[in-house]
Amino acid sequence: MTTQESASLTPRRYEIASIPGDGIGKEVVPAALDALMAVGARYDFAISVTEFPWGCDHFLATGRMMDEDGLERLRDVDSILLGAVGSPEVPDHHSLWGLLIPIRRSFDQFVNVRPIRLLRGVQGPLVHPLSSTDLVIVRENAEGEYSEIGGRLYRGQPEELAVQESVFTRRGVDRIVTYAAKLAAEGSGRLVSATKSNGIIHTMPFWDEICREVCEREGVALELTHVDALAAKLVLDPNSYGVVVASNLFGDILSEIGAAISGSIGIAASGNINPDREFPSMFEPIHGSAPDIAGLGVANPIGALWAAAMMLDHLGESEGSSFLLQAIEDVLDTDGVKTRDIGGTATTSEFMDALMRRLSATPVALAQATEGGAER
Repeated sequence: MTTQESASLTPRRYEIASIPGDGIGKEVVPAALDALMAVGARYDFAISVTEFPWGCDHFLATGRMMDEDGLERLRDVDSILLGAVGSPEVPDHHSLWGLLIPIRRSFDQFVNVRPIRLLRGVQGPLVHPLSSTDLVIVRENAEGEYSEIGGRLYRGQPEELAVQESVFTRRGVDRIVTYAAKLAAEGSGRLVSATKSNGIIHTMPFWDEICREVCEREGVALELTHVDALAAKLVLDPNSYGVVVASNLFGDILSEIGAAISGSIGIAASGNINPDREFPSMFEPIHGSAPDIAGLGVANPIGALWAAAMMLDHLGESEGSSFLLQAIEDVLDTDGVKTRDIGGTATTSEFMDALMRRLSATPVALAQATEGGAER
């Protein structure tokens, strides 16, 4: 056997860093990892997982959200799967700025991609629901309104004040709009940009100018829409949009609206992408730690599962990614197994049992289950 033939028989292997984090993250990340292992067995790739027990419990014990050398330990993995960050016992500005944001910025994950669509078997809240056409929010992920520049004066006094500065650079805006424009060019050829240049007189006109330059360069039609009107239009007519690009804050808010119109924040996922692949990208559900249901076994694992599917696609395992998403929809639609946030009664483990049956089934059994309906 030649070296080339031997290499072709060696399964592809990916080193994954798992950070379950807080609350329901500790329930949904293990579920997503189980699904990844099953998909890997089917499509001949292997997942090697290193778990990092970082988060608010770690902060309460050590004063840090992650170890001092945490970024160095993550630097050489192929991808990162994050569960959730946040606890009532730790102020949000400590939890977010101690783990999630340092990873995003140190690894130049300047693109946040949030796909939005109504999964088969899920009933959305809109009278005119999302069609099968995908809507994607492309959020600038490294600067903008999420800046550390600012401060507070005269704490506790009547004249106390707080100043928070937004930072928009030509490089930062150009590269996020370019990424979104190239994505739009693969579809409708039209890019919608969320702006507020009528009220925010410096940064948003700057954003608009660069959007025009990029879209002219990329040959993509540009539609500038004020973010407040865009928020309303996403609810009234979500199917009129394909790719939306937005600043850090605007993209965050629009993504939550997108999650709501697709049925539940529990199914929504996102990818923090380093397009140049110099550093690992990170994938996560957007539902947060949900301390009100943590430990009850009722969390919806779909957000983490969808994030895992996005991770597979980023790693080049597009067939495995599509298979995982199809299996999720088959469990929802054909099997009728749903967690309570999307109108069902299933627990996390009951949903995962149904999903693992589909992921592990032989192709013949899988086709029979899909055609004839599976056990309820």
